[in-house]
Parts: sequence; C-alpha cells; structure tokens
Amino acid sequence: MNRSIARGGRRVVARFLAAGALLAAGVLSGVPAAHAAVADDVRVNEVVTTGDVNDSIELVNKGTATIDVSGWILKDDDTTHAYTIASGTTLAAGGHRAFDVHDKFGLGSDDEARLYLADGKTLVDSFSWSEHSDPSWSRCPDGTGAFQQASAVTLSGPNSCGTSGDGGGGTTGPVAWPGSGSVATADASDVFGQDLSGLYQEGDVLWGAQNSGKLWRLVGGGSAGWKPDTGNGWSSGKALRFTGGSGSPDSEGVTLTASGAAGGVFVASERNGDASGTSRLSVLRYDVTLSGSSLTASKEWNLTSDLPTTGSNLGLEGITWVPDAHLVGSAFKDASTGAVYDPARYGAHSGGVFFVGVEGTGMIYGYVLTDSGSSTRVASFSSGMAGVMELQWEPQAARLWAVCDDTCDGRHRTLQIDTTGVFTVTAAFDRPSGMPNYNNEGFSVAGSGACVAGSKPVHWADDTNDGGHALRKGTITC
Repeated sequence: MNRSIARGGRRVVARFLAAGALLAAGVLSGVPAAHAAVADDVRVNEVVTTGDVNDSIELVNKGTATIDVSGWILKDDDTTHAYTIASGTTLAAGGHRAFDVHDKFGLGSDDEARLYLADGKTLVDSFSWSEHSDPSWSRCPDGTGAFQQASAVTLSGPNSCGTSGDGGGGTTGPVAWPGSGSVATADASDVFGQDLSGLYQEGDVLWGAQNSGKLWRLVGGGSAGWKPDTGNGWSSGKALRFTGGSGSPDSEGVTLTASGAAGGVFVASERNGDASGTSRLSVLRYDVTLSGSSLTASKEWNLTSDLPTTGSNLGLEGITWVPDAHLVGSAFKDASTGAVYDPARYGAHSGGVFFVGVEGTGMIYGYVLTDSGSSTRVASFSSGMAGVMELQWEPQAARLWAVCDDTCDGRHRTLQIDTTGVFTVTAAFDRPSGMPNYNNEGFSVAGSGACVAGSKPVHWADDTNDGGHALRKGTITC
C-alpha cells in the first residue's frame, strides 16, 4: 500500500479520536468539556524539512481566544522523539508560532509532524508527507485548508498560498538585474579579509559591519575604491561591545535613521561571539562620534524571546529603518493591533520602524524600538527566499530590498506596502550577469542625489572575500 495514503487515512482517524478524547476528557485536566474546543483551535500549519538546521513545525491558533500551549509536545513519526514547548508560550487568536525541532529530531522526506497535549498522549493535530518541503508544506488557507507545497517559507507568519515559483507573492519568477550587468571591485586587495557583512551608504561614507564584532567607517568610493577612514581611531575598524563593555557582538547588519550617524549607528547581531553557541538576537545602538578603538553600545534591544528559535549562526542578518511618515502614508497595518499603524501609541522612539531579516527562515520582522528600551513587533512577513542576508530601504522608490547570498544564487527581491497595508513581494531579480555567485551578505543603495543619467551605484559585501576583495560596485536604474 502507498505509505502516504495509509498515513492520510490514519491522520483522519487520529483527528476523529483526538477530538472525542478532548471533548470527553476535558483535556484530561479537569477543564470543562465545553472548553476542549479551544485546544482544538490549534493546528499544525506549516512544516519545513531541510534535513539540516531548519527542521521547523509551525502552529496556528484559528480560534478567537489566546491559548496557552506550555508543555505541549511535538513529535515526528517516532514516538520516542519529543520536543516540549517552553513554559509561558501562548498563541494569540489568529497567531502563528514556529518551533525549530532539529536539536531534538530531524524531519525526513517521508515523515510526520504530530502535536500532543502536555500529557504526551492526547493528539491535537498531525500532518504527514512523502517528500521534503520545497520550500514549505503549508495549509492553504491558514489553519483550515489542505497542505500544499507553498511558494515560500513563512514561518511565524501567514502562509504564502499564491502562485508558486521563485517569484513568490504573486510574481512569476526572477528577471534580469535592473541595471548594468557589469560589476567592479570597490576596495583594495585584502583590506577586510573575510566576514564583512552588512552595508549602509550615508552620502560619501559607507558603513560596514563585520561578523567579528567590528564596525567600519569607509570613505573615498571613487576609482580607488572604499578605504578605512584614518581619523578618530577608525583606521582598523572599531571593536564593538555590548552595553556595559563586555562581549563581542556577531555584527551582521547596519543601518541609520533619518538623524544619520549623529543619531547613532544601529547594528543587528545574532549572538555574542564569546558564547557563540547561544542565540542573542539583538539590535544595538552605538555613538560613533566617540574616540578610541572600541565602541560600547548605549542601548540593546534583545529580541530573542520574541522571535522563533533559530540556530545560533542563523539569526539576524539584515536590518533597515523605514520612516513613520511613509508607513502612515501607506496605511501600514500594525500586526500588534490589527489596525493602521499609529506611531503616537508608542511614545518616544526613532521616528520609524526597524525591520530585521532572519537568515535561517527568510522571514522579516518589523519592530518599534522605544527610547526607553522596550520593543513591539508590528510586522512579520516572508521574503519569499530561503534566507535573508541583507535588508535595505530605498526611499526614492519606496521599496524594501531583501537579499540572499550564494544559497539562493544571489537573488534579490523588492517588497512594497500593498492595498491591505502589508509588505508583499513586488519583484524578484537575478544577480547582475557579470557577477559570479559570490557569498554576498551585504548590499547598499546610494541615495537619489547619486543618480547620473538614470542610474545610481549599489554595493555588495562578499563575506568570503573572493579573490581578495570584499566590496563590489554595480548600478541600478533610478
């Protein structure tokens, strides 16, 4: 007998029996049977099976009340394999939450995802498959529909149930790079070595974040390329520290607000290099006007507890800032309230929303980071790619760039706020034809003032330093 058919029949019977058990036993905890239907609102909603470091199971609450899933258990088709959901974990009404189970068990090409109550015996929901996700097994529509191979990984967000293919979000696939196919080196030989990652261009200055916990201030940018600023202690880059002066942030992304460098440089970090096996998904603010060879963060917004679990080296890779004025003007939907975004409800903050990209999932999250140190997630959406290594907001075109490295053949996507108030993919681009498939983890877009004859510069940071060069320069149309 075909194994997938057998499992499909078993799944239907299991759900029928589970529903009866929930209603009859009151969830086996003395809860009145009338409340058992609340647990039945939780569904396995998305499954990603890479066979590597991102074996994830997403749950959705399709009901109208928040549900505490503390202690609930996820299993594959082996009863001895178990992932216990952490205490204090809840699912808001309509909410999604993903759990990376790879440290407990792997999800194979012919396997099953099962959700149990904390007793480990009462089955709430399950889904089985007979081939790996490509890229995601997702319910369409969320919470109620049948599983299908969706067009994108959307862990902890609504499923991508539109047109399949590389374009995602309704696009039909990648198209040619929107600029010259030619790319040139933009630094001298072996200046940075490996691990140069995030980039941000501020006029005649290029800021660069290096994974080794270092920030660069680069100047020049002409025919001789970008080179380290020799003033104020910047000649070898500045070492970064967490607040209090300890640790070494694994600095992956860098951005500024409308205040420019004078308002602080913001760095996205995925872990402390001194404790590299533990995720620490943080945004750090640095005063770059200070002298000396190192910088201590003046503020840290630690987002780890609010984000789905990832491998310690698969966390925050990109960061960018989008001004409140654009978000309000575009009727951006605040996911924390379900209403149009209102900056006034958050008090003093940066005057915009910080968007961060996750390497391990390809997800993008938007946060209001207040001056007092609190954070509120106001958006979560998929880039439509397997991973996000860089994010850049381009004000001139009112679009968000999401960039993937050689894992995705150097593809780029743009996203804009649609008529429903959420960011959706508007285009997918191949890398320039003249650029090999480098391990590009950084991307910057010049401002509108740099437009000449309809084109303006962009830059990439090659984490691998191929050929002794970490920076390359190309163009896009204005």
